[in-house]
Formats: sequence, C-alpha cells, structure tokens
Amino acid sequence: MDIVEKLRIELASLPKGYISNKTIGGKVRHYLQWTENGKIKSRYIKDSEYEEIKAKIARRKELAELLKSLEKAAPLLALEPSFTAETVGEGDIVSYNAAGGYNGIAAITGDRLDRLVAEPSKLDTRDCFSDIEEYLHGPWSPRIMVVYGLRRTGKTTLLFQAIGKMDGETRKKAFYIKAQKGQTMAGLYNTIDRLSKAGYKYAFIDEITFIDDFIDTASALADIYAAGGMKIVVSGTDSLGFWLAERNELYDRTFTIHTTRISFAEHFRLLHTDDIDDYIRFGGTLRAGEYDFDDPELRDESVSFRDDESTRRYIDTAICRNIQHSLKCYESGTRFMHLKELYDAHELTNAINRIIEDMNHRFVLSVLKDDFRSGDFSLAEKNLLRERNPALRTNILQTVDRGKITERLMQILDIKNASETVTELKPAHIREIRAYLEALDLIDSIPVRYASGAGDEDDSENVVVTQPGMRYCQAEALVWSLKKDAIFAELSEAEKDYVIEKILDDVKGRMLEEIVLTEAKHALSGRGFDVFKYQFIGGEIDMIVYDKKNGSCRLYEIKHGTVPVREQCRHLLDERNSGNIRRIFGEIAGKAVIYRGESMCAEWGVDYLNANEFLRGIRDFGE
Repeated sequence: MDIVEKLRIELASLPKGYISNKTIGGKVRHYLQWTENGKIKSRYIKDSEYEEIKAKIARRKELAELLKSLEKAAPLLALEPSFTAETVGEGDIVSYNAAGGYNGIAAITGDRLDRLVAEPSKLDTRDCFSDIEEYLHGPWSPRIMVVYGLRRTGKTTLLFQAIGKMDGETRKKAFYIKAQKGQTMAGLYNTIDRLSKAGYKYAFIDEITFIDDFIDTASALADIYAAGGMKIVVSGTDSLGFWLAERNELYDRTFTIHTTRISFAEHFRLLHTDDIDDYIRFGGTLRAGEYDFDDPELRDESVSFRDDESTRRYIDTAICRNIQHSLKCYESGTRFMHLKELYDAHELTNAINRIIEDMNHRFVLSVLKDDFRSGDFSLAEKNLLRERNPALRTNILQTVDRGKITERLMQILDIKNASETVTELKPAHIREIRAYLEALDLIDSIPVRYASGAGDEDDSENVVVTQPGMRYCQAEALVWSLKKDAIFAELSEAEKDYVIEKILDDVKGRMLEEIVLTEAKHALSGRGFDVFKYQFIGGEIDMIVYDKKNGSCRLYEIKHGTVPVREQCRHLLDERNSGNIRRIFGEIAGKAVIYRGESMCAEWGVDYLNANEFLRGIRDFGE
C-alpha cells in the first residue's frame, strides 16, 4: 500500500465539517456541523470529547491539503528507489536517500523538468518576472534570489516560467526541488553539493521555508554555492521566515521579490478582467471565486475569498499559521512570544480579523479590547439616515436586531469580545501584529496631511489592507448576517435590495479610495511625487499628488458612482481650500474625480476620469 492510499484510508476515518460554538444559558456548547446530501447536519459534542474531535478535524484538513499536493505532483515527483546519487546527470530525477548511501532531498532535472514547466511557461508573467530574468542571466552575484509572498500569488509559477524560458542547453544545467516538511537544510546542502559537482548551475528551490531549520542555517546558500557561481532562486509562503532570515543568516545576501501585492493593472492583465468591482471583490490572489455563505464546506479550496469560510481559512492558514511556523522555527521559538501567546490561545485570527474589519484600520488597543461593533454596519446606518432623497431615507438598520446580527458576523469571522478571550491583550500584541502584517505586505499606509500642519502620530497615516478580496468578503458576511434578521426579512424585496446595495456600495467606495491611493503611492513615490490624503476642518480631499520637482499638484476626489454629480466636487471647487493648497503645494495643475463612469469633463470644469483607465495608466502619470 503506497503513502497516498494510506492517507486516503486515514482521511475517511476522520470526521467531516467544522465545530460551531453556541452560548446557551451562559454556557458555551460545541456542535459538529457538516453537509450531507446538500443538507446541513449537526451533533452535540460533549466537553469530554471536544479536544479529540477538534484535533481530528485539524488532522483532516492537513491530510486533505497533503493529498491534494501529492495527487497533483504524483506524475512528476514519483521517486523510484533505483535512482541514487550515481545517476546525477544521466536521468531526469535524482533522489538521495539512505538506501542509496546518501542523505539528501529529491530534485527534478531533464525531461521531467521540461514537462513540469511546459504549461506554466505559456501563461502571462507577473510584472516582477524581469527581475528574476535579470538575476539568472545577468552578471555574477554572490547573492541568492528570494521570491516570497502569501499563498496563491504566483510564486511557484514564477519559478516554473523562469526555468521554462531558458534555452535548451541552459535548462540542462537547472534543477528544481520542492521542499517538504520534515526535511533539513543539511539534506538540502548535500543535494546541492552533489549537483553542483555534477555541473548544475541553476537551482530552483520551492517552499524552502517548510524546512524547519531554514531561518537559522540559510547563509551557506549564498556564502558557498552562490559565491561559487551557482544562481539560486528560492521561494516560500512563510514571509516572516524570509523576513527574519534576511535580518540574520541572509543579511545582505539576497535580492528579493514580494508577490503578495497584485496591482489592478497586473490583475487586469493576468486574469483578463477590466472591472474595478471584480478587483474589489477578489483582488489579492490569482484565483477568482464566488460567494456562498450557507455552505460551510468549500467546493474548491484553491479559491480564495469565495465565501466566509474560505476567507477565514485563508487568514488562518496563510497568515496565522505562517506566524506560528516562524515562531516555532526561529531561535527555538524564543522570539515574538506575544504573538505565540495569542496563537496558542486560538485568538490570533480574532485579532487580525478585527483589525481588517475596523473601518479606520487604526492599530490602537481599543480596536481589540472594546466590544466588537461592525464599522460597515455603523456607516451604512448613518448613510441611510442621511440620504438626501427623502423617499430613500430609512431607519431600518435601527430597528433590526443588531445584537443578533453582530453575533452571527462574529461567529463567521471568528471574532471574540475581550470577555470571551483568555489572553489579556497588550500594546505589544498590536506592535507585533502590525510588524508582521507589514512584513507580509498585507497592509500598507497612506500619509495624511492637514491644512493646519498639525496631527498626532496616530492620525498621520491611513492603514489599508492590500488584499481587497479579504476585506470585501467581511462586508458580504455582514450582508449575509443581516438577511437572517426577522425584521429585515419582512421588508419588500426592493427595500432589501436597496439596503444591501447601500451597505456594499459604501464599502466599495471606501475600498476604491484605498486602492487608488495605494496604487498611486507605489507607482509615483519613487519618481519625485508625494501621494497623500489632505484633511481640513469640515472635510478632506481624497488624494493630492504633489509634483516636488515642478512645485505643483493635482487634486482628486474618488467616488464609486458612475454619474457625475456637482456635489461630489464641492471641496475641489471651494476656493478657500484651493488657496490654502496653492500656498503649501504650489500651482494646482488639475482637479478631477476618479469614478466608474466614462472619462469626460463636467460642465462645472472638473475632469471625470474612469477608474479602470486611471489605474491601468498610473505608471505613465506625468509623462
């Protein structure tokens, strides 16, 4: 019986579904829930069996992921006992093991490597691909190339494309290794050493952070092999592991490519979708999906942000477990102890989800310590009451059972109030969560400047989540929870649609603003421009682009609508604001509204720019 069959048998013996927690009479009760023949079923879990079932469910998820990887890779990664160290340079797989008298890690070369990279090589490449090409085919360097980022952002595909686009003779000198958990750097070095002596010049090592002692023992990759003439490209999902290694073992020994952030223009080019709303709903990974909040089990676990469970699982596996892996591996787990404390108490996902949901994205302790209130719900409630058209004005969100809606939302997002947690939250938790999310490229900050020139440190930036799909899915979860409310269910379909559209449009509007600001900052900041939000008493200009060289600026409002409305331009047309801005930032070279309608000039003298066109052309700004 092979390993795959053994894993399948074990998987079949483990419980399906997930654990749902309900508070009844002040006591938390646990239920196992699963889907069978299209229906949701559940059974009560006794306290005495809770830990055992919880462990089995976790084991099932691990086995499912492992089986998926093995089944996908089986035709290419099957290791035959007859392959030993002596076959280097002769076959298309080299496998070093105890049976062959050599302790090492399997590598793929030759014809099998050709087949492995054939299909990915036909795909469009990411913007950063040219950096890998330049490293591989440019002048010698004693450094290695590191490709890292969150799951499903194209790391492995980049490696395959780099191999596939080599000419035939060069590719004969390349090998590919897929690192696995439980392997060691000593085994990796044994393999690289033997392949190097056999004439191989290009090493591609995928998911190297799976190797437990990578962080503490990685320097030889650069100091011995790269310095000796080998070009080495490594990739990994554990961004914190690379981040720590770069500051220690690999300090000043790497070129790095971060794949987590995928711009709208790149998303458009790779996935062939020219709709900013698609980017808002699914942006952040190179997989699109659909939403189904009533299905607790994923139809396709490769799709991110398709529903509440996939988003929660992505945050847990791609981010929280990533943290835990690094905490465990780096210096025997002696660093980042505050976050380990949260993870061990199963409260790290809670903290990250609360920060992502917080409408201001401010990293302050109150975000985590106060009882949870949905920022999306609160804003929608205010906007419905302030609707300019009296016929559309409604107080419906004041009449629904906000407590029940919030409770359902918290359950979906795995969010807890402070009274339900076992770990006391401290400022250190906030600092470390922020440091880690920044290392992951999961958050970014937009400067905020003030007409008065004042502002305390906490209010001098706007922190945004760089994966729009992750943020938007939380708004979809709120809508799903609202639909379950008895009072809301009594509304007409037209009234329901209006309220739901209002909630989602409010979220999309804030997200579009964040997307435009972030992309403009990344595209322009290194070219002599400053990009920032400008606030004054009574309002703000959504974005100012300041041309430092020419001493001029452009002003922008960012709206999710499709129809020009003069009211949108009131701050742009206010001459007092314009006078203050000229005094500080020089001549105003243009005023515009970025929106989803057609590009045009409004009769009141303000340009309207289509958001898709603006974001696709941001690199050419000012040229």
